[in-house]
Amino acid sequence: MSDIASFNALQLDAIKEVGNIGTGNAATALSGLLSRMIHMEVPKTEMVSIYELGEHYGDPLQIVGAVFVRSLGGFQCSLIFIQNEEDANLMVELLLKQQFGTFIPVGEIPQEMTDSALSEVGNIVLSSFLNAINMLLGTQHQISVPGVAHDMLSSILDVVASIYGQMGETALLVNTELRVEGLEEGRKISGHIILIPDPDALELLLKKLKVM
Repeated sequence: MSDIASFNALQLDAIKEVGNIGTGNAATALSGLLSRMIHMEVPKTEMVSIYELGEHYGDPLQIVGAVFVRSLGGFQCSLIFIQNEEDANLMVELLLKQQFGTFIPVGEIPQEMTDSALSEVGNIVLSSFLNAINMLLGTQHQISVPGVAHDMLSSILDVVASIYGQMGETALLVNTELRVEGLEEGRKISGHIILIPDPDALELLLKKLKVM
């Protein structure tokens, strides 16, 4: 079941609800990592073809930070966490402030430390998202070491399609905004999760949800 047109409305709604639950779990874990209250806006969740990812985001030339992981457990899939560079840098600064007790601008941090912090944030978000799915399925996951990339959005999505499209052609997109305690009023942090399940994993999920 890799063609979006092959899904019925009930199946799409069930998968979207899984995405919402996973995002809530990720926001809770991120709150613990940063030691700050986090309020998550209602996420926008949709199923799309992996080759149409670019149609569901903004400016293809914007620079983004992306964290990639692969799950080889009972629910095999690929996951990517994408943020625009400004929001990714803010997440890094919040994490380092929590760890070191003082604010350090990203511009004063070695790139290796910045990427390490971004990797930690992405790993927590994606692992927690995946945990919610595995709890539903009663399966375990073995997540890979996170990879980090900074590039234009179009370039990141091209890599996603060319590499991860070999495992599955259907992607679950979850887009949300977070309001983090301590930031100026009205400041929100965006976050985009892309889940690309292997075909067998997608069928397993649909059967567990009793919609297949």
